[in-house]
Amino acid sequence: MYKGPSIQIENITQRYKSAQEDSLSNVTLQINEGDVYGLLGPNGAGKTTLISILCGIIPPSYGNVNYYIGGKKIDEQERRSLLGFVPQEYAFYQELTPKQNLDYFGAMYNLSRAELSVRIDELLEELGLTKVANKEVSTFSGGMKRRVNLAIGLIHNPVILFLDEPTVGVDVQSKNAIIKYLEEINRTGTTIVYTSHHMSEAEEFCNRIALIDHGKVVAEGGMSELLEKNSASSLQDLFIKLTGEEYRD
Repeated sequence: MYKGPSIQIENITQRYKSAQEDSLSNVTLQINEGDVYGLLGPNGAGKTTLISILCGIIPPSYGNVNYYIGGKKIDEQERRSLLGFVPQEYAFYQELTPKQNLDYFGAMYNLSRAELSVRIDELLEELGLTKVANKEVSTFSGGMKRRVNLAIGLIHNPVILFLDEPTVGVDVQSKNAIIKYLEEINRTGTTIVYTSHHMSEAEEFCNRIALIDHGKVVAEGGMSELLEKNSASSLQDLFIKLTGEEYRD
């Protein structure tokens, strides 16, 4: 089975027009097919900027990002149907139901009516939303809204899935259910790129990480390899050792 690069990030630098410093500085990483890859770091480290670049939301000031499926490089037009993005902020219409939201966003990916009907029912069942499929999302708890957010990002069966803080602000049951489902789709071949401030969750979920601070990669590699190399007892211990203990805004 092919386990080569899925995403190659080459010398990405990003500086916003009004900024005095780079948000990202010469970031070079390789994410392989089948990885659960954590982009971790303190507030303001550049994680969300990097994910925004990888998803094509903003262009980098300098550098390149290349995508591969089964070793074949894919072009920009193909990426739209192959990438999924679940942002930290809710990205749905609160006044609509889960089914209506999924129908709307699925149509944007040109899924046929038959495909969309099957896929909607499948996601509602997998994410525990079947019983509330026809209720307005505005009435939902935070955990239920997170699951709707996730379902929208998965509606077109993406090959590569970007997750920006997918379990922030949810209860333990919802968090466990979300992570369990993500592990299932990863086992079936979906490459996952993930950011979080939950270090214990990231340590269990990710097989590789890049630790970013002040826009630069300060550590990258397999989880057990990095812990051993830095004499760290846990990912949280590693995080503090490499980024310090001072407050971050």
